[in-house]
Amino acid sequence: MSDASVTASTPQTGEAGFGDYFALLKPRVMTLVVFTAFVGLYAAPGAVHPVVGFAAILFIAVGGGASGALNMWWDADIDRVMKRTRNRPIPSGRITESEAFGFGMALAGFAVVMLALATNLLAGALLAFTIFFYVVIYSMWLKRWTPQNIVIGGAAGAFPPMIGWVAATGSFSLESVLMFALIFMWTPPHFWALALFMRSDYDDAGVPMLTVTHGRRVTRVHILVYTVLLAALAIGAGFTSIGGPVYLAVAVVLNALFLKGAWAIWRRDESAAEADNYKAERSFFKLSLLYLFAHFGAIALDTAMAPLGLGGW
Repeated sequence: MSDASVTASTPQTGEAGFGDYFALLKPRVMTLVVFTAFVGLYAAPGAVHPVVGFAAILFIAVGGGASGALNMWWDADIDRVMKRTRNRPIPSGRITESEAFGFGMALAGFAVVMLALATNLLAGALLAFTIFFYVVIYSMWLKRWTPQNIVIGGAAGAFPPMIGWVAATGSFSLESVLMFALIFMWTPPHFWALALFMRSDYDDAGVPMLTVTHGRRVTRVHILVYTVLLAALAIGAGFTSIGGPVYLAVAVVLNALFLKGAWAIWRRDESAAEADNYKAERSFFKLSLLYLFAHFGAIALDTAMAPLGLGGW
């Protein structure tokens, strides 16, 4: 997943410290990776020893951090141009590109091997593929080549709950695919909303986001279409085995708000958006940050309540 921070920073220089190497891991993104992976593991059938479960989440987190470090290594040139990324450790000069590459590769190898040893080979292989997909398929290829970069590349951020499920069960299932699909369909409207009010960054960096290649009117239409599809998927998942009364209630309320926000974005023209500094777009983006945490939290809560006869169907 890409860092969702929208805070502009001023480049600095200085010697790298622990905080700089930790920043390479994209801790905001890692929070979502860890949480969704935990829910995937927790919601999976069967019992997982707490030590094995902790180890699995730890190594998935390290693998996610490795992806972030390698992404920053590859994107150092455009990070120097974009306002919201120019204070990252590499463009600010605190860490060299070669140091970031070595750090990321070491963490990736460690995470994959240790996850395979702690759980099973399929989980380790899926983590390896996820890192490869994010770094090579998304960062090196899709991001700079096609306005569908976020659509296809969103798969990289959607794998963690599936990895957690596989770590617990040793196999794939419909439930793991549904959790994957939830994140996959959420990613485009989430990042397109960001792109609407941060378009100059992508213009300056030459990144072919939809706002740059097709314009904001087309982007607004795409946000509405994907939000409708996402709402149908999210609410429909509430009637499957990963759903339950808590999840269904959360899905109905949040997706109603999400649809309302997407409709408001679709109806606006650029003069109205500029007049209030993209208020509707910013509100939609903020709601999208809550969206996945609430849905996956509801899955976890229904799973916890199931033994009491209060959650699940």
